Order: sequence, then structure tokens, then C-alpha cells
Amino acid sequence: MPAETGRLLIINGPNLNLLGTREPEVYGTATLADVEEICRTAASAHGLAVEVVQSNHEGELVDAVQSVRGSAERPGADGIVINPAAYTHTSVALRDALGAVARPAVEVHISNVHAREEFRRHSYISPVVDAVIAGAGLTGYRLAVDLLAERLQD
Repeated sequence: MPAETGRLLIINGPNLNLLGTREPEVYGTATLADVEEICRTAASAHGLAVEVVQSNHEGELVDAVQSVRGSAERPGADGIVINPAAYTHTSVALRDALGAVARPAVEVHISNVHAREEFRRHSYISPVVDAVIAGAGLTGYRLAVDLLAERLQD
């Protein structure tokens, strides 16, 4: 395992704390703890540390995105993996925060949002991130970490 050389922030939006019990036919039976473990394992293989945030509150998610800049109390992060969940389709504030922090970011959705209800097909987030991974299940998180690790090496 390489020494940690960078940090990723993994952000999960509303209702993702219910993974494993919420609509298992759509999201499966894995839990948010499983998502976190997938991200930690993938990041560690690239020598990256991770911080994981989940909130059901839009302002807390905006604060988390802005935190990648760092402060005296908290180190920043080099990249962001974000599953904004329902805020994908509604949050200009989250979009603006991602656009303002100048860090590579990948938007992840467990389900294929393009094969679901019409309102889920529009993302305010997609135009300000480097990539979007949808419909790959929890593997999407690993793919996002791998992609960010590659981008951070370049």
C-alpha cells in the first residue's frame, strides 16, 4: 500500500443514509458503510486518504464542498466524489459550490437516472464536474475514485 499522498472527499446526499433498506430493488441491499469501505479501499490502493460526508441538508453539503479548500483547522482535499442524490435535480447552490472550488469532481449515481422518471434526467451538477457515472451500482464509486486518482497523477 503506497503512502498517502492526497485526499479525496466523498459526499453523499439525502436519503443515502438509508441504503440497504430504501428501495432495494433500485439501490440494492448494500449500506452506506459498504460505500465508504469501497471508497477507502480504492483510495488506499492509490495512496489517497478519504473523508466521507453524508447529509440530508443542502447547506451542509455546500459547506462540505467548500471545505476542500482547507483551513487552519481542517486540511483540504484534492478531488471530490459526489452523489448529490435528489439535489442533483434541484440544487443550484450545490452546483455553484462545485464550480467555485476548482477541484476535479466526479458525479456518481447508483441507479441509471436516465432510465428512471423524466425529472431525474436533468442534472444541475453534471456541467461542473469532470465525469458522471450512473447505473454502475456501488462499483461507480470505485470507478470514480480510480478516475480521480488517475487525473491527480497527471
